[in-house]
Amino acid sequence: MAHVPAAERRVQLIRAAIDLMTREGLAAGNTRAIAAELGVAQATVHYAFGTKEELYIGVLQQLTTDLAAQVERAAPADGDFAEAMAALAAVLWRTVQLRPANYQLLHELSMLALRTPRLSQVLESHYSGVLELVTGLVTRSAVRTGQELECPAQTIARLLLAGLDGLTLQRLALCDEEAEVACLRALVSSVVALADGRARPVPLPLSQEDQTSST
Repeated sequence: MAHVPAAERRVQLIRAAIDLMTREGLAAGNTRAIAAELGVAQATVHYAFGTKEELYIGVLQQLTTDLAAQVERAAPADGDFAEAMAALAAVLWRTVQLRPANYQLLHELSMLALRTPRLSQVLESHYSGVLELVTGLVTRSAVRTGQELECPAQTIARLLLAGLDGLTLQRLALCDEEAEVACLRALVSSVVALADGRARPVPLPLSQEDQTSST
């Protein structure tokens, strides 16, 4: 292949790694296979990343960037607050339907990252970044529609993302379109009820020790 600047080659290799690992799984992402995917020498991968861990960091960061772009594009521009939350959830869920393998790879990387110190920092940054984006969308939607939020916007965003994460994992393990739509509607209803104060807090049967540790 013709000479390519190092920064551009790095992006190409990350994209090649994502394409390979979404097809064949995280374990398939060795340097030789990734080099073959792009049609370069194996040494090129080592030169660009040094270690497989560095490559995984690049992949996780790229998946974060892609997801953030999807979230930004999903920003509702009209309708009331409930319609805005429904539109946001629907667009995000559509990305899961269209690219389930990308989300499977993200789950695989997340599990690996929890046991790998350097990767865990990138994983924390990933979730913090997405949470910040969705919190911003919730806040802007509330301001635009005149919706007074009865709880912090970040709490609403956390509930929405937690629900979508759970539904995504369920889809990967047990795909059921009808059940998914029903649960997605229930999730949006819960998010809206939490936002406008209709959702009444339910006491949790936590021990005194649990309550102390959570404060």
